[in-house]
This record gives sequence, C-alpha cells and structure tokens, in this order.
Amino acid sequence: MDGPPIENGAVAIRHGRIVATCPFAAVGADAGGPVEDLGEVVLLPGLVNAHCHLDYTGMAGTIAPPRSFPDWIKSILTVKSGWSDAEFEASWRAGAAQLLETGTTTVANIETFPVGLAARRAATPLRIHSFLELTGVRNRRDPETLVANAVQALAECRGQRGAVGLSPHAPYSTMPELLSTAARVAREHGWRLTSHLAESQAEFDMFMYRRGPMFDWLHAQRPCDDCGQGSPVHQAAAHGLLGPDLVAVHVNYLWEDDPALLADSGTSVAHCPRSHEYFRHQRFPFGQLAAAGVNLCLGTDSLASTRVDSGPRPTLSLFDDMAMLAARDATLSPEAILALSTVNGARALGLENTIGALKAGAFADLVALPCPARERDVFDAIIHHRGAVRASMIDGRWVWREGKAVGMDPVA
Repeated sequence: MDGPPIENGAVAIRHGRIVATCPFAAVGADAGGPVEDLGEVVLLPGLVNAHCHLDYTGMAGTIAPPRSFPDWIKSILTVKSGWSDAEFEASWRAGAAQLLETGTTTVANIETFPVGLAARRAATPLRIHSFLELTGVRNRRDPETLVANAVQALAECRGQRGAVGLSPHAPYSTMPELLSTAARVAREHGWRLTSHLAESQAEFDMFMYRRGPMFDWLHAQRPCDDCGQGSPVHQAAAHGLLGPDLVAVHVNYLWEDDPALLADSGTSVAHCPRSHEYFRHQRFPFGQLAAAGVNLCLGTDSLASTRVDSGPRPTLSLFDDMAMLAARDATLSPEAILALSTVNGARALGLENTIGALKAGAFADLVALPCPARERDVFDAIIHHRGAVRASMIDGRWVWREGKAVGMDPVA
C-alpha cells in the first residue's frame, strides 16, 4: 500500500520491523539472515479492523434482523443478560481466533466484559486496541466515577501489545457529561476514543426532532434535554468528543454540515458493510464523507448484527466486508477498498507509519494469500478472498500458517 505491487517481491525483516521491500532477485546471498520463499502468494499488510465486538462472536444467528434499531438493542440486552462470564470469555477468544485466520493483525475492539481482559489480550498475538465501553443511562452513576473505574480497569493492560482507550457507547446510551468526561480523561492519558455515532434513523430523529421509536423508548429512562438540539454529530461536537483521536463508528445518517464537522475535527469514520446490510440502513454516505476529507476505514462490527443464511456461518473477516462494500458501491475501486482496511485504518488509530503498509520502519505485520493468475487482477482477488489466509505474521513472527495457529517464532 506504500507503492505499486512488486512482482516477485521480497520483504526484509529485522527485529520485528520491515527493513526494506524490493524485488526478490535483489535480496542476494548477502541478505544477512535466512531467506524464505513463500511460493506463489500475494503478500500484503496485515489488515486493520477499525471496529469489532469480540465479546459477541458467539451470538451469530441469535438475533433476527429487527423491524427497528431499538428492537435490536432490546434483543441484545436480553441475550447478554442470560450469558455467563465463561460464555463472554469463550466468545472473545473465538473471535480473536477468527480474526487471525482471516488476516486481521490489528483490531480496535469494544470491551464490554473487562474481567480478565489482560489475560485474554496476552493469550493472542493480535495487536489489540481495547476500548472499554461506557454507558450511563440505566445505572445512573456519576460520570467521573464511571470513567475513573474504567481507567483503573485498563491499568492491568499496561505494557501489552496494542493500546487501550475509552468508548462512550453512543450519545443515546450515555449523557452529555459522560461524553465530555470520557473525552477529557482519555486525552489526559494520551488514549484514543471510539463511539457509535449516527448509526440509525431512530437515533437521528431522536436528537434532531425529539421523536421516533428511540425517543419514545428512552425519554422515560434518561433526561432528553439534549434532544431537538441538532444531529448526533452535532451533539458529539458540542460535548468535545470529535477530534483526530476519535473513531466514529457507522455515521450512516447525516445533517447538512455533519461531513464538514467530522472532517474539520480530524475525526475518522469506520464503516461496517455487513452490519449496515443487516439493519437495511439507507445508502452509506461514502461520497459525502470522502468529498469533505474524512478518513474512512472498515470494521467487521459484531456477528450479532450479521445475517445468517443457508451458507457457511459468518465469521469475523474483513475480506467479507470488503466484498460486501464492492457489491454495494460500484464507484469504489478494489485498490480504494483495500486502503480502507489497511492504511486508512492505521491512520484512524494514529499508526499510519507503523502498520497498514509494507514500508521500511513499519511493524512486520504481513498476510499471504493465494496469487491470482494475472497481476492486474491482484487487488480484485484480494478483496474477494474467502476463508482463511495462507499465512499471517505479527511483529515478524508467524502466527497463522496453512490452516492452523503456529508458535511465535521470529523470522529474522
């Protein structure tokens, strides 16, 4: 993603970092270490999943597509209330394994189950950015206390691969004071933020017009003084949430100046194509956001909002989301779609110089796929890949190869 494809290319790696990319013939006998020929494959950067819910992996197929977005929220709250700690643990670990199999090497994950988080993170080689979810409607706890408890819970993850941050869930499921407090505290710690924003028509109508199924459901549960005051994006801006350290997730429903607000603040937007299709949202405003200069990236969201049909059960695979986007938006080239899952996702996490591209100085996070017959088909072949990848590497160590997880042995 740092230049055109290199036919018969090579990547030189030392101490977990890429030293150089070049034609394989240029490596020569003086490579300074072992040389491994992977055969006929496409070697690309590890994929960057900008939004995921590993906790909900085991919920695939448990919730039918709803009539309204609030109906789905009620359904998932019911499912979650019946799960044990062990089920959340197993679901998280199963999701992490699926990401490794399907080429994701870095993931921005929403953590709703913080107990044992450090141990789960340590058990996977994934580069995980854990965003602890915050809600404040049902428990009515003081925002300062909620955020302080979150900071304490994330302290056990200090020093692990990846990063941590805060995720005030959404404007409708929090209060303005929680949005502003989470934003302030995250920035004091140098952490990043993520939040679901303008995901549904019901959310948009609640904040713009004080009406609709979400307003009808929530007005008795939370003060609604912030409703009727502008779009969800306007609410996020008013309470200090927008910024270059925020990944706003979904952003499906916009008011006139919302794209400019997002772009001017430096906010990134994560689109989740399969989740978008599941809820039958209106067409994603890709053109409006891109024209305004917003950095756009891709996420898988959770399997609790993915359709289950007569085919194979869905998995957490960015390739499936890339293929869905390609099928729904013919204006996007395969190269542009792959960028959403690599360099753009890296930029959203503040890591554009260290992940998402094969270039000197970047982490050696690589994925190998079967090679198409013609080089000019390479990008199209990538975004339509299905199933497990041939091999994955993180920090210069193989973590998945030929159908199974492998030991964390350094390459060079």
